[in-house]
Amino acid sequence: MNLPAYDNATETARRYYNSSDADTFYAEVWGGEDIHIGIYQSSDEPISRASHRTVQHLTERLRGIDASSVILDIGSGYGGAARHLARHFGCRVIGLNLSETENTRHRQLNEQAGLNDQIEVIDGAFESIPLANNHVDVVWSQDAILHSGDRKQVLREVNRVLRPGGQFVFTDPMRADDCPAEALTAILERIHLPDLGSTEFYRRAADELGWQDNGFEAMPEQLVNHYSRVLEMTEANSTDLADKVSASYLERMKVGLRHWIDGGRAGCLNWGVFLFQKS
Repeated sequence: MNLPAYDNATETARRYYNSSDADTFYAEVWGGEDIHIGIYQSSDEPISRASHRTVQHLTERLRGIDASSVILDIGSGYGGAARHLARHFGCRVIGLNLSETENTRHRQLNEQAGLNDQIEVIDGAFESIPLANNHVDVVWSQDAILHSGDRKQVLREVNRVLRPGGQFVFTDPMRADDCPAEALTAILERIHLPDLGSTEFYRRAADELGWQDNGFEAMPEQLVNHYSRVLEMTEANSTDLADKVSASYLERMKVGLRHWIDGGRAGCLNWGVFLFQKS
């Protein structure tokens, strides 16, 4: 099979999420079907429950979606959001994701759920979405755009595939607007990028595209809650994980999680829910 060519940042993310270590860790520790930042109601809540609450919360932000709608999930992971949306609205969902390993698991879970007819899974990157102009009613994304080396291009592609009046709902771990990029050096080195997005960046880019800003819900504390919970569960299950995930991966993961927690507690990170609408 001929695979598409990706830029360096995208290919780095693709190799990472295709690895056996990452696939096992995200499936067993990070949240299972919903491998994104959760919205926690207590510090000891299961990661999967908090992560699915985020999916439910984003769903509640959408308006006018029904069985005739088409939703595109960019960076769709294992497809937890796609299956929720297909069940909730009865609509068609397209999952676009760069990791062939994750996409294989996504397709298997769709089949088990009896949702193959409603959900299509595509291998690819969101800098070049393989869909026609004005093709979808909603673009959805959870904690994926940070991996792009060209976030403005991602937003241009979102604009291209959205129908007029279409909605773009997403979350992304971001740099706080008043925090210099150099304060996040340890995090940026881990994800091999020079900077993160920010609320200022996304709002300015949306304004340039002529989108309506339907509100950003800032929840930076949930980023800290989530990474703290993942670190706690990683350490609590270290013996079991040692038989499934390499020791070097687990050590790097724990170091990386601590950097995210420290950055969040220092007020240098932000996270929350954006909702924009194409004119």
